[in-house]
This record gives sequence, structure tokens and C-alpha cells, in this order.
Amino acid sequence: MHQTFDATANPAQGPARLAALRAALAENGLAGFIIPRADAHQGEYVAAKDERLQWLTGFTGSAGFCIVLPDTAGVFIDGRYRTQVKTQVKLAHFTPVPWPEVKPGPWIAEHLPQGIIGFDPWLHSADDISALEKSLEETGITLLGTTNFIDSIWPDQPGPPMGKAFAHPDALAGRTSTEKCQSLAAQLAAAGQKSCVITLPDSLCWLLNIRGADVPRNPVLHGFAILYDDGRVTLYAEPAKFDETTTAHLGPHVKIRPPSAFVPALRTLQGPVRVDRGTAPLAVSLELADADVETMWGEDLCRLPKACKTEAEISATRTAHLRDGAAMVEFLCWLDATAPQGGLTEIDVVTALESYRRATNQLHDISFDTICGAGEHGAIMHYRVTHDSNRRVKSGELLLVDSGAQYVDGTTDITRTMAVGPAPEGAANAYTRVLQGMIAISRVRWPRGLAGRDLDPLARYPLWLAGMDFDHGTGHGVGAFLSVHEGPQRISKLSEVPLQPGMILSNEPGYYREGAFGIRLENLIVVIPAPQLTDDRDQLSFETLTFVPLDKRLIDTTMLSKGERDWLNAYHAQVFEKLEARVSPAARDWLTQATLPL
Repeated sequence: MHQTFDATANPAQGPARLAALRAALAENGLAGFIIPRADAHQGEYVAAKDERLQWLTGFTGSAGFCIVLPDTAGVFIDGRYRTQVKTQVKLAHFTPVPWPEVKPGPWIAEHLPQGIIGFDPWLHSADDISALEKSLEETGITLLGTTNFIDSIWPDQPGPPMGKAFAHPDALAGRTSTEKCQSLAAQLAAAGQKSCVITLPDSLCWLLNIRGADVPRNPVLHGFAILYDDGRVTLYAEPAKFDETTTAHLGPHVKIRPPSAFVPALRTLQGPVRVDRGTAPLAVSLELADADVETMWGEDLCRLPKACKTEAEISATRTAHLRDGAAMVEFLCWLDATAPQGGLTEIDVVTALESYRRATNQLHDISFDTICGAGEHGAIMHYRVTHDSNRRVKSGELLLVDSGAQYVDGTTDITRTMAVGPAPEGAANAYTRVLQGMIAISRVRWPRGLAGRDLDPLARYPLWLAGMDFDHGTGHGVGAFLSVHEGPQRISKLSEVPLQPGMILSNEPGYYREGAFGIRLENLIVVIPAPQLTDDRDQLSFETLTFVPLDKRLIDTTMLSKGERDWLNAYHAQVFEKLEARVSPAARDWLTQATLPL
């Protein structure tokens, strides 16, 4: 099993750790300290060494931060974690703060008349600190870069990860590392920049056509890189992570140096040096400035070409999704036969699903810990079952299963919500509205140049008509055998990045009734040029990559328009056509019934 079910945090230890942190801050003349869920690479996923927020508070979500002041400690979480955080922190000591509705600057000013707030400059971007400093300008509060005080009070903090790096085939990437480096180097030269600093793990892996094992579930390597305007790269990562095969795969244009050499190298660079102020740790630009090396702000050059997948990556991803879809059909066939018998638990469901993926003999890892929420647990958007929280799957409930896989040829992420016996009151109406939102995104055409925020309302409109909504984005970017959450592309109220051909995203509207049930439906989609209808409109559309049946038992067909019904019937016809020869006879029989037209 890749997934385990042990609790990874102990909220009961939070109060003592909080007291120790406050004592350390007071000794150093600080009124507060900011603890983000972040590491020096500013990726979304962190190694055990960097789980400082979880260690202090007990909160295990994938995003958030804590601001510790003398008399209060706020845990800032977005809409995905509003329910979860209340079960994971000691509420007498840690106060959940709805973010981004409540901004950290005004919150600090409300709770602290004056003082110095410390932060670790390796764990925050220049943009983050600049915005916070601006919001505190009219107060008596200042920010100060300091050592990390969590590290100083964490006696058994794990060491840095030492996962082995390995080559990612050029044939699957569609471009060689040399080609990528030369292309980006030309952009540097055209901008008059001598080099750029790369800190994001997935950018580094994409650029060099390598993968790693330094964080759970995502095949990325921890390291830093400097790309020069002539196409050379110096990679600052532990040399022990690279065997002879991987080193040879990197090629002569890449030189490996230990991480300890990174800061000294920054200080000897010839400027201008390109730094992404939104993703690079502030410490990078501070070191450059201290050494009088000219810095030019600019986005990470890897992010956009990484997001716009090559045809080779898209083709491989299609193959991965068919393999994963067949495993999902085997699982759903098993679930339909087993759940009505009673006695099934959430852990049983997770274990069975992973076993079907492992049976493909091509599973590298799961792409995140499976979210399997029965009944009220389904309303916890990122619920992770443990031995302590595990419950039975009962008749009359909904079961939400959000899962994914890492295959060498692609990354998958799929959510299905199923009825176990008769559906609870209101579930069919809510499920159908969520489905209508997913169909709207699947069918949409739009003029080239629009961003994710322009499409996001389409997924919400059927829910809005009933006074409903969901507190997460409609879709996130997805990598090609890389991070299951990838930027800069996404479908959300906040996204201003224009969608471009080759971008893979999730399409996952939902609805959550706290204490009762949760509903989420998710397919992965890729941006493609829309079939031309007129001669003067350049439009884009989505191709669906995920092929797994939806639970028709939960669909109120009277609510569907003809266009929605036609889309659903056509989708299910494709599911059957693509998967019937890939599944067992029993699963094929189940698939036949599951994909019959409405």
C-alpha cells in the first residue's frame, strides 16, 4: 500500500509547542512569528522536515499558515479546510481564520498594537512579504527576517529528503532537456538577462527531464538551479541522489553541485539575474542584493511551457487515463456488489481502490492520499481517513471518493460520488446541479485569451440558482507525471492566466452540506483549439481525458436540458467504447448497465 492510515499529527501537543514557541520569541524580542505550510522551494507539497505548520498546530491541510502572537494564534485556511481545521486543532489555543476573506495584515493589526513579527525568508516569496509589509504601513508593527524558531524547538525534526532522482524519457516529454534549456536561454538573452534562478521542484524536473522522490505522491526532486543565457544549467541538489544513468541523462550542459554551494553561487553571479518574485523564496533576492548583483523580476520561465503540454505528453496522458479508467470501473463494480452487504469501511474502500490500480502493474504511486468520505465525512473537502476516524459505509448515504494515480506516462485525478442504497433527502437535486456545472465546463467554447476566472461561473450557475455554491476552485492544473496540482493554469475566481492549448486542468464542481454529505464530480480536461464554426472566430474548447461512468441513480433527469442529456449519453457511450475491452467480464457487465443511455 502506498497510502497509510496513521494519524500524522497530534493536536494534543499543540498547546505545549505553542508555549515553547512564544517563549523563544520573547527571548529574541519578537512579538510574533509566521509559520506557513511551505518549504524553501515554494512548492505546494512539502517533505516531513518542512511540516512545521502541522507539527505546531495539528492541521494537516495542504495550504494555510499560522500567525502566532502573544495572546492569540490564528490558523489561516481557505474554504477547502473550514470544516477540517475545527477537528484538528485545539480551539482553546488556535483560532481558525477564514482566508483570503480575512487578510493577515488587518488581522495582525487588530490583535497586536505594536511589535516585531518574525518570519523565515526562505519560506516566503518576495510578493508575500511585500504585500504584508504594505498592509502594515500605518501601524506600529514591522516584519523581520529571522532564523526559523520552529526548527529551534523541534527536537526530533526529520532530516532533508534523500529520494533518488531518475530519468524521464525524452519520448514521453516530447522535447529534450537541451532543447528546453536552449529555448529558455534565448528568452533570457532577448531580455538582456544573464541567468535565472529556478526554485520550484516541478519546474526543475520539467526542464531537465528528470523526476525524483523527495515529497510524497509527487515525483519531484528538491533542489535549486541556475539557468544561464547560453543554455548551461547548474543544479544544486545532493549528488548522492544521482546514479550514473541519471547523470548521463542530464547531459554535458548540466553540472551538479551540492545545495550548500547555492547561496555562494548566487553572490558571484553576473547580473541581471531573473527571479520570480511570486515563487522564489525572498532569501534569494536578499542574497543577490546584499552582494550587489542586479535582480530583474520575471515569472519562472518554465511554468508556462510546462503547463502547455506537448503532443507526446497529451498522447501519453490519454493512455494513462484509459488504464486508470479501467481500474476505476473494476473498483466501482466491486463497490456496487460489496457495499450493500454492509460492513464496509472507508479504509476498506481506499485499500480496494489502490489494489485495482496496483493490478495494472504500472502504478508508480498514487497522486495524493485518496479522499474517501462516507456520509458527513464527504463534506470535509480534503478528508483523509485514519484508523481513528475510520467509519462504516452505511446504506442511505453518499460516498465521495477523490483519488488519482501517478503513472510514468501521466498523472490522473478523478472524483466520483456514489449512492449507497437510497439517497438522502436533497442529494439528487444537489448532485444533478453539480453534474450540470461539470457538463457546462465540458461543453464550453470561448474566445482565445480568456482566463480561468471567466469560465468559473459556468460551473457554479446551476448551484447559484438554488442558493448553493462551493468554497474551492472549479479546476486546478495537472502535470504530466509531475505534480497533481500544477500552476499557473486553473479555473477559479482568482485566475487571470489565459488558457492555452495543451493545458491540462481538472473540472470539479461540488456541493457540501456539513454534517450530512458531500458531492464532487471530477474529470480531467485538456485545452484544444475548438472546431471552427466561422471564419473569423479563434476559439478554444476542452477535450475530456477521464472516462469513468457517473452514478445515474443520483441524477434527476427532469432537471436536465436536452443538450445536457445528449452530452451525458455521448460521454457514457465513449466510456463504454474505450473501456469495454480493458476490463474483466464481470466489470464489463457492470459497465454495460452503468453506461446505458438516459
